[in-house]
Amino acid sequence: MMAFTGLARPLAGRIVRQLVSVNILDLATRLAAQAFLTALPMLIAVSSFCPYAVRQELLSSLRSLVGADSPVLAQVAVANGGRDQALHSWGTVGVLVALLSATAFTRVLQRVCERSWHLPRSGARIVAWRWALWLVVWIVALLYQGLLHRAFGAGPGLGVPLQMVGAVAMWWWTQHLLLAGRVRWLPLLPGALLAGVGVVAFSWASGLWLPRALTRSVERYGQLGSVFTLLSWLILFFATVVVGIAVGQVLAHTGSLRRRLGLPDEPSGD
Repeated sequence: MMAFTGLARPLAGRIVRQLVSVNILDLATRLAAQAFLTALPMLIAVSSFCPYAVRQELLSSLRSLVGADSPVLAQVAVANGGRDQALHSWGTVGVLVALLSATAFTRVLQRVCERSWHLPRSGARIVAWRWALWLVVWIVALLYQGLLHRAFGAGPGLGVPLQMVGAVAMWWWTQHLLLAGRVRWLPLLPGALLAGVGVVAFSWASGLWLPRALTRSVERYGQLGSVFTLLSWLILFFATVVVGIAVGQVLAHTGSLRRRLGLPDEPSGD
């Protein structure tokens, strides 16, 4: 027990220093703001061009993530109900602008990975195509969240583990992509596990409190209150992601796990 405590204290100190260095609140707030202002409008724009069945699946996926109806779901539902009008409102140019604007979200996500691994920023020519690729894969992955939550008809009992596997795979690949391959796959696994399991658990827990929080916000402040609640949810969601990736980097460099993941030993300082 004494030995375990002696090992846990240095690890806890390293985790605290890492979280302070990464600046969780700053990055989580920036991710939430960019998701609300650029990524979600892009999702609504793209959904207006999709077939009806795909748009319905997108709504189901968003509900499985958020755990409740929200202003975002209402906007997607409007696009579902009036596709011709939505196509006329957005237009091809509007969708392209929305896609380009949404790369601002991916750039912040790239910064999360680089800060966590203490790497300098990559040049735009190296990572620009990666920003767009991540958005495309994210949209496709999001479309399957509802099916994963239902385990393709088997029920949520199997669906939640499937969602966790999918989320871990997504955050594993995300780190490797946005770090431009500067870190090998295996060392990125602890962060992917923490972020993937964390966001699925957070989304599941959201279903217990978010509907009531949205109802109270609307009663007190009108529709603007639901926007504030959704932004708070996004900040907490992305704080889970940032903490998972940042702590994963510390764990990957810890003790025997470091050697198993193929990382070199730290210099002794002699």
